[in-house]
Amino acid sequence: MMNRKKPWLRIRGLVKRFGGLTAVDHLDLEVYPTEIVSIIGPNGSGKTTTFNLISGILQPDEGSVEINGHNATELRPDQVCRLGVARTFQMPEFFGPLSVREHILIGMQRHMHASLFSVALNLPRARAEEQSAQEKAPEFLTVFGDRLTADRLEDRGISLSYANRRRLGIACAISSEPQLLMLDEPTAGMNPYETEEMMHVITQLREQGHTILFIEHDMRVVLNISDRVIALDHGQKIAEGEPHKVASHPKVVEAYLGG
Repeated sequence: MMNRKKPWLRIRGLVKRFGGLTAVDHLDLEVYPTEIVSIIGPNGSGKTTTFNLISGILQPDEGSVEINGHNATELRPDQVCRLGVARTFQMPEFFGPLSVREHILIGMQRHMHASLFSVALNLPRARAEEQSAQEKAPEFLTVFGDRLTADRLEDRGISLSYANRRRLGIACAISSEPQLLMLDEPTAGMNPYETEEMMHVITQLREQGHTILFIEHDMRVVLNISDRVIALDHGQKIAEGEPHKVASHPKVVEAYLGG
């Protein structure tokens, strides 16, 4: 399943400092097409900072980020998105007045080509593209089964339950049709049944061709769906490999148990 010849994401020597704190410390990381790779580690280990560096929200002090063969080290988030990367966040935040459909349409902008001039004048090409996007938007909810369905498309995003906000965050991300999908704690705050469903969603997304890189604290999720696990502590990679081997690695146990 994994193409070991060419990684889709390659990080080399990545460093990020905040004052006297080194949040990411000379990190090397690779993710291959259609892999599911999880990043684990205690709070403050550099997981989300790593995500922010990959997605262009932060710029590294040292090192490089390569996405699908392109140097993405100093790119803005919109430029990273155009390379085929989409992400979710720890805390799902949405534009209050906008509906579920409108949130998904924002994600779809990456593949809409009508010029601002065409949109402003409501020219035929702009109308056709908008109509096509409107019709396609419900497709990005189907992965959630009966949890978030097309009959919720006109609901305001902010009115959804916490679990459905997390699902909408993923729908917005996949609506840009990325190759690499980065999920920041996708099961946080979910009950065991919802967590089981999310595990199925993630594996289904991989079956649809997505490459998945995700941060997770729930080790049951990590052990059950990851092809490979990368463990961080104090910004450094302390273990990498098969899920059960990493989970039992002495340095990982020490990091979680505090010695």
